[in-house]
Amino acid sequence: MNITLFYHSILSDWNHGNAHFLRGIVHELQKRGHQVKVYEPQGGWSLQNLIEGYGEEKLDELKQYYPNISTNFYTLDTLDLDEVLHGADLVLVHEWNDHELVRHVGEHRTSHNYQLLFHDTHHRAVTERESMAKYDLSHYDGVLAFGNVIRELYLREGWTQRAWTWHEAADTSVFYPHERQGDYAGDLVWVGNWGDEERTAELHEFLINPVKELGLKAKIFGVRYPEHALKALADAGIEYGGWLPNYKAPEEFAKYKVTVHVPRRPYVEALPGIPTIRPFEALACGISLITSPWDDAEHLFAPGEDFLVVRSGAEMKEQLQSLLSDPEKAATLAQHGLQTILGHHTCAHRVNELERICLELGIDQAKVILQTPAVV
Repeated sequence: MNITLFYHSILSDWNHGNAHFLRGIVHELQKRGHQVKVYEPQGGWSLQNLIEGYGEEKLDELKQYYPNISTNFYTLDTLDLDEVLHGADLVLVHEWNDHELVRHVGEHRTSHNYQLLFHDTHHRAVTERESMAKYDLSHYDGVLAFGNVIRELYLREGWTQRAWTWHEAADTSVFYPHERQGDYAGDLVWVGNWGDEERTAELHEFLINPVKELGLKAKIFGVRYPEHALKALADAGIEYGGWLPNYKAPEEFAKYKVTVHVPRRPYVEALPGIPTIRPFEALACGISLITSPWDDAEHLFAPGEDFLVVRSGAEMKEQLQSLLSDPEKAATLAQHGLQTILGHHTCAHRVNELERICLELGIDQAKVILQTPAVV
């Protein structure tokens, strides 16, 4: 297939988690022989923050991990969709795009025969419903939603007539267990952005306070940490590592014994069944994981076997002590989680799902099934 993707960025994952999954999907599609083009807006905020903070050399580093990843920059006033979408079989437009772009591509679809899907991987359908309702999807062939609750919302609100659940997953070409060099660097590592105060209390209860009270050696990576957050980390004796390119996270996971997952409040309260991409990636790297409460409503995992779930800060302390004092238990947990990822939640699995959706949409099977690698 000839596939065109409109996303905020594939080059930058600075405060932009969609790049994680997108890179893996593009890599897998290319591996199977599909022709893929990515378009992102000129001057996008994620890429600009990356370059301003860390320099363009980070883009050269990205190529070491994803040598075939490339992008095309556009501006809305000069975008020629006749040229950009010539010969396309499938077009995906991500929800973190300008309303005008979404509408413009939809209108173009009315006189062309490619299949057009909207891809939603965020909680805004619940938390910013008015803004999401303004997206004109009337000429789209359907929606890819990263959880059943989002898919059902699109259908219930009448924003689309067809929708499929398409969860995120781990890119196992990069996220896999890395061999540790020497001794562990510490006990606990956490990779995540502070965000918009959506989980401030949770981060204190399930991460910062347990580390402080147990006296663990810990390191945290991420961006958008305000002064009060940095002060709390320092007070807890936690090293702050700043922004970490996503493709380097596996190397950091290998240096520590355990990690945790602290989902943002909208996912816990309104979006059951959506874990976000972080636990997929951590489990794929073979590190033991403890998570604060979230409802695995879609039965993606086996809680208690793939990872441990705690309901309070006191339980987090207890389970951290348990895993850190029992390496065999920690290894068994990590191995079970890794096997679940390899068996069900890799980008290869998701491309298989996308190819089945393409067949359902009527795209010629000869274009869809080029080379399907086996997945465990």
